[in-house]
Amino acid sequence: MVKTKAPKIKLPPDPESESWNKLPWRKLEQHVYRLQKRIFKAESRGNTRAVHKLQKLLMKSRATRLLAVRRVTQDNQGKRTAGIDGVKSVKPAQRFTLAEQIHPKQWSQYKPQPVRRIYIPKPGKDEKRPLGIPIMRDRSHQCLVKFALEPQWEAKFEPNSFGFRPGRSCHDAIQTIHTNICTQAKYVLDADIKGAFDHIDHQALLAKLDTYPAVRLLVKAWLKAGIIDNGIFDETRKGTPQGGVISPLLMNIALHGMETDLIAAYRWKEGRPKFVRYADDLVVFHPKLEGVEKAKEILSEWLQRIGLELKPSKTRITHTLMEYQGKTGFDFLGFTIRQYPMGKTHTGKRPNGQPLGFKTLIRPSKEAIAHHVKETHRLVAEHRSMKQEKLIKELNPVIYGWANYYRSICARRAFKHCDMVLFRQLERWANRRHPNKNRHWIMQKYWKVDEGKGWIFRTPDLQLRNHQQTYIRRHVKVKGTASPYDGNLLYWSQRLKKHPLLNGVKAKLLQKQEGKCRWCGLYFKDEDLIEIDHITPKSEGGGEELSNKFALHRHCHDERHSKKANGTYDKGHVTEEPCDGKLSSTVLKTSRSGDTHA
Repeated sequence: MVKTKAPKIKLPPDPESESWNKLPWRKLEQHVYRLQKRIFKAESRGNTRAVHKLQKLLMKSRATRLLAVRRVTQDNQGKRTAGIDGVKSVKPAQRFTLAEQIHPKQWSQYKPQPVRRIYIPKPGKDEKRPLGIPIMRDRSHQCLVKFALEPQWEAKFEPNSFGFRPGRSCHDAIQTIHTNICTQAKYVLDADIKGAFDHIDHQALLAKLDTYPAVRLLVKAWLKAGIIDNGIFDETRKGTPQGGVISPLLMNIALHGMETDLIAAYRWKEGRPKFVRYADDLVVFHPKLEGVEKAKEILSEWLQRIGLELKPSKTRITHTLMEYQGKTGFDFLGFTIRQYPMGKTHTGKRPNGQPLGFKTLIRPSKEAIAHHVKETHRLVAEHRSMKQEKLIKELNPVIYGWANYYRSICARRAFKHCDMVLFRQLERWANRRHPNKNRHWIMQKYWKVDEGKGWIFRTPDLQLRNHQQTYIRRHVKVKGTASPYDGNLLYWSQRLKKHPLLNGVKAKLLQKQEGKCRWCGLYFKDEDLIEIDHITPKSEGGGEELSNKFALHRHCHDERHSKKANGTYDKGHVTEEPCDGKLSSTVLKTSRSGDTHA
């Protein structure tokens, strides 16, 4: 019997999708960036009047409004989470309407809707984190205002603030800590701000905002919009909803000035403390115990003025070298940081060559290792009846991500431990599948000998990545108060290709493409979602070699594939439109890739 397939019916192009994709996105981004750069430079000069004029010009611009809508409806990882209106996807025609609705001339008729309360689990903990999800229009509106406020505040933020800022990562914070303690043992105040998003005082935040009245009233309306939790409305008297587009920026604005005021409280003879903050986690270093105790009092009083406080269960004083209160060193952002006494052959040295008698080492924390091992165990257990190829495809992204996060520190011993544990997990997985076979037969079936590399869990086409395949590469801290809005795009694109969280293929492609997107030709920025596409598709015989790949923005990836198929292609999700010509309606699915690093 001859196998036949029904002929494919090629639908005509959707005019709405075509008009959206044919917009001159490259020119729009260049126009917006030029205005943001002017705002940054005007704030650096202290010209507040020019800043406000440029912000008004930026938010009235059609280019900015279109980019704000695209950021929310196409680029954002959380776009598939609906607000109280239930809208998860926005078609191109509605995107154009949305861009007109967020124009500043419409602000007087605009009233923000309450956010929808959802709860997500905290990694490795039984607690749940409350999120507030705005509707699509409110998200687009917040993104527009963020485009205007962020360049202004990037020119003002303190140099040792790293969380939720473009071009700055947790690895910059860790490198700053290493620089502060590598030549001197110090006492440490390791503190956490309790409910930083949920308890910020509205009046204190609005007084700090430093913007013109229309934007201040808009931000106040968002703060007072309220929350709907299981159909019950509740007023918001304090805090900014964690989950809003502009909420991280507002939290950083509320906490701005903490480092400056802390250092100003110390006389020169006392010795100035060193301060590092990543979002709501902070550490203070001082050679003397009295110095960090004083810092704790100053910070507690400072936080009370904006309605916040230090969390007692997560606030402690330790020492980097000696045991203090039963603990040596401290954990920060999943890293264990401490100093070890060393002999003359292994000791750290001062810049002049004088031996210190100790060495500063940063390693993955025990809690982080245990959580990662638990995650690989869960994946192996969930796929105990799946094929080997499927299991490898599930494990490789987890191993890649975890190893890349810790590749800039002393992680070789941790990588070796994780590989050993993973081998035992896979061995149990294989034994369960073949209870009547001996160990030699099982090893020959699932593990192959690679010369010089030992036993590799692999199939003819796919190989499991080991943690130890990730090379240790030190991270270079960002320069002082440098910002992506300062105009030095070459510096930022070069930093991006060396970012610890970018895997080897993306880094090689960024170097090959000189930090530019192959589709639009613009430099990649830190907040951009970078994806890899094949020049010749695998379905047409293309291979996995580097010469057949290139890096591009997520929205550029969507645009490239939309020319091959009808409707808007959305990689990692589903085709949004058109549904009329299909036998069944579009099914909405959540993204598999999760949120991005702060």
